[in-house]
Amino acid sequence: MNQQDNAPAQATGKGQWWLSGKTPDYRFTLANERTFLAWIRTALALLAGAVGIDQFSPHLGSPDLRFGLVMLLVVGGIALSVTSWRRWRRNEHAMRLECELPYTRFLLLLSGFMTLVAILLAVLFWQNAP
Repeated sequence: MNQQDNAPAQATGKGQWWLSGKTPDYRFTLANERTFLAWIRTALALLAGAVGIDQFSPHLGSPDLRFGLVMLLVVGGIALSVTSWRRWRRNEHAMRLECELPYTRFLLLLSGFMTLVAILLAVLFWQNAP
């Protein structure tokens, strides 16, 4: 343990969850951070898809469907970035307490979301078919 592990929460500027339990093995912490970054990359990809549809395909399909799809991708990117941080925090806290990692049902929601986006993209392309 180092001296920072013994410092009060106010002195380090971190919440109580960060100081609870013991510091996990750095390999598990780094794996948790890599997972967090993978989720953030996915959120950025959703936002890039929204920008791509909005800026580079102005004549594709109906404007209302295009706007709805763009907004769905933006909201999905925001939700995914917030959820990824919450998931990282919960996993880190569980590792510090030497508990099992919490299960998330968000993967099921993300799969459904991506299915919906794929269907809407198919409809958008179908509207533009000759």
